[in-house]
Amino acid sequence: MNGHVKSMHFQQFMEAAATLLSLLLVMAVDSTRTVAASRTQQCGNTLQQTLKLTRLIQKESVDLIKTYKTSQGEISDLFCKVSGIPDGIPDPNISGLDPSERIASISIHLQDFIPHFKRVYEQQTDLQSPTSPLLAEIFVVSARSKNLAALINSFYQSLFPNLPLPEPAGGPTTLPPPQNVFQQKVYGCVVLKIYKELVSNISRELRTLKNKVCRRRIQMNALFF
Repeated sequence: MNGHVKSMHFQQFMEAAATLLSLLLVMAVDSTRTVAASRTQQCGNTLQQTLKLTRLIQKESVDLIKTYKTSQGEISDLFCKVSGIPDGIPDPNISGLDPSERIASISIHLQDFIPHFKRVYEQQTDLQSPTSPLLAEIFVVSARSKNLAALINSFYQSLFPNLPLPEPAGGPTTLPPPQNVFQQKVYGCVVLKIYKELVSNISRELRTLKNKVCRRRIQMNALFF
């Protein structure tokens, strides 16, 4: 009889342990689902914030070119008719095969434009009055571009925490040698025009990434959980 009682107690203990284990497994799966859903939501939120800033810069870059032309005098249209991309100015096209490479390309392009914005601002400071709206607009777009680069870097690190951002393949950005006034005006307009193209390409790329990267996370969460 004692043996039978012990057997019953052991069976009850094993059933209780199995029930507890099942509850723990359910809690673990729920916790994993919550973390995965949170990361997916974060992916979408970060990308939406980045897209919002990109659209704002798009609008401001269009306005900036208009202000630039107005500020350069009677033959301002001539300064902006240069075709092609002069040496040293970044290509506005985004490169790479997979999302990590394309996001890294966006980051590198934005970083490459920072010294060009600084040079254009310095040149126009010598050519414009201190109260010129052009100087204020160049400063604002340049500052927003740095903020956009920071958001892109943060987005990249959240998606690829174990994959460092690559360094620019060509090394530090190359700026043009000393220029005369005509060359400075041409250079400034070319920089702003190509930057506008870059921002347009970034906006299009981010919309594509939103569908590819964040939506794929949702599908993978549904597959595994």
